[in-house]
Amino acid sequence: MLKNVLMFLLWLALILPLSAQNINKLKKNADSFFERELYTEAIPAYKEVLKLAPDDADANYRMGISYLKTIHKLKALPYLEKAYKLNPALDEKIDYDLATAYHLNHEFEKALSNYKNYRKKLNPKDLVLIKKVDRKIYECENGMVYKSSPVKAKITNLGGVLNTKYSDFAPVISADESILVFTSRRPGSTGGLLDEGLEHYEDVYLTFNKQKKWIAPENIGRPVNTDYHDASIAISPDGQIIFLYKDDHEGDIFMSKFDGVKWTKPEEMGKTINTKYGETSISMTADGRTVYFTSNKPGGLGEMDIYRSDKDKKGKWGEAVNLGGIINTEFDEESPFIHPDGKTLYFSSRGHAGMGDFDIFKSTLKPDGKWSTPENLGYPINTADADIYFVLSADNKHGYYSSEREDGLGEKDLYMISMPEPEPLVEVAAKETTLDKTKKTIKPIAKVEAYNPVTILKGIVFDELTKEPLAADLKVIDNEKNEVITEIKTNSATGTFLIVLTSGKNYGIEVNKQTYLFHSENFDIPQSQSYQEIYKEIPLKKVALGSKIILKNIFFDFDKSTLRPESTNELERLYALLLELPKLKIEISGHTDNKGSAEYNKNLSNSRAKAVVDYLVNKGISKDRLQYAGYGFDRPIADNATDEGRQLNRRTEFEIIAN
Repeated sequence: MLKNVLMFLLWLALILPLSAQNINKLKKNADSFFERELYTEAIPAYKEVLKLAPDDADANYRMGISYLKTIHKLKALPYLEKAYKLNPALDEKIDYDLATAYHLNHEFEKALSNYKNYRKKLNPKDLVLIKKVDRKIYECENGMVYKSSPVKAKITNLGGVLNTKYSDFAPVISADESILVFTSRRPGSTGGLLDEGLEHYEDVYLTFNKQKKWIAPENIGRPVNTDYHDASIAISPDGQIIFLYKDDHEGDIFMSKFDGVKWTKPEEMGKTINTKYGETSISMTADGRTVYFTSNKPGGLGEMDIYRSDKDKKGKWGEAVNLGGIINTEFDEESPFIHPDGKTLYFSSRGHAGMGDFDIFKSTLKPDGKWSTPENLGYPINTADADIYFVLSADNKHGYYSSEREDGLGEKDLYMISMPEPEPLVEVAAKETTLDKTKKTIKPIAKVEAYNPVTILKGIVFDELTKEPLAADLKVIDNEKNEVITEIKTNSATGTFLIVLTSGKNYGIEVNKQTYLFHSENFDIPQSQSYQEIYKEIPLKKVALGSKIILKNIFFDFDKSTLRPESTNELERLYALLLELPKLKIEISGHTDNKGSAEYNKNLSNSRAKAVVDYLVNKGISKDRLQYAGYGFDRPIADNATDEGRQLNRRTEFEIIAN
């Protein structure tokens, strides 16, 4: 028995030094990775250490820190908890690091306790660090409020069709959610090169929504992508312009247009937007007349601020205007997204009432031109980590952003948010906290509005006889103001177009192309109308004898032949056509429904046709080129038995009688 005990003790005496040597060797290897900030390599190395020495406080601590430096941040918590339990004085920052791990895991109460412990130990003169910790305390207080009243949003990984094990990020969509553009560091980049971190350079990818599913994305190719970094940051609502971020100077914004067949070579946005400082993100309004972008140029309120620039009459971007203290803070504001409604701004901020790093906020442009106080989109849309580059479909149903999550397929993945249904949310009571003698109020969660006054008009322009798609000029007119609000060109290859309209207005649509008669449409969208999409096929007629079109934006006072002011744009188009084609002779004809006597309707329609001719004569068009006639209800184009049919029959036409 004694002999066995002596043998065991001899074995221990031999094996323990070997084991200690092995642990020290493994620890030295792991520490080497850690100190060179190679955290991905440090993690498996520390795992080997902890197999032999599970109660090594320093190894647990460094393992936790390594996880905090990767996309697997949530895995840091058990290691930091153990390190703290084994030796709470191990490192002067251990309270802060453990608080960070609790914070990221949404254990806000525990995080708050450790942040406060850490703050007590700080030198009162270290005002920068105190301010940083106070911000973290504020975020945890916000987080407790937001987590207690989560919004009804479902967040879904877009899956392996779009996402890879590499970084896929910054998704942007067209207003009708038919096109999605994003940036990826996957293999197959345009230049085929690796950067200094041995990652593939960023390239822009494009995918389309087919039968409510995103199809396999394609590299958008040259000239948008180059041998180096190219990142998409926005797309115009109609999907015809892509905005790009490039590393020129400190970072500049470029734009590329789709010419119907290919994307054009990216061009700089101009000196009023790009400066020698950093411009990182941008968003364009649906009418193409305003952009919101971020810059860290001097004169702002924080590091990154959001600015606005309006296009002038010459098509140039005007002076950039800072959005001011309601939107911008002393910290970073990033990734502005102006909704197709033109008045709702979404953006990410490190300065407003968030729950950690960047949170997404919403603000509305009020009738007086001021922005409403930004509202947090709430948990789980926002988390304790960075939530950035958020975009929203025109119908408010789907949001898109990229995130690093444990359920991801790679480093950063693309996610879709099924937004809360339109219903009143219970506002969280405002709460005041005192941080460093400064009062800050935790704001309520953003309300989900039941009303969304946006209509998308899309369609195709084509030759009436050949059915071939046409590239044409298309204008949208606010008939009440007689003001052109949008001017676009239809796609040169497909003839397609997409326009976002605000409800509560009467619109005129004008389509022009050389050698064709102009085409007009009229849309009256009531204020109470919810989101809708209107599809319109627009056939254009060649200028030829017998060609006839309806003047859909000619309006008369009820039961009279007095032209209303809203008719001006249509009358001016007709006048311009007659100037352009001096040999053209036309007949203006008036038509009615079948209500009333035949004689009354013929007289009314004749008077209305004459009113149009009189307008043109007063503008200087020769009477010899103009005829007019009233046909009453003799030439219906629809059934007079319905309100819709009668409305169609009440019309003014012109027909080419000589050219």
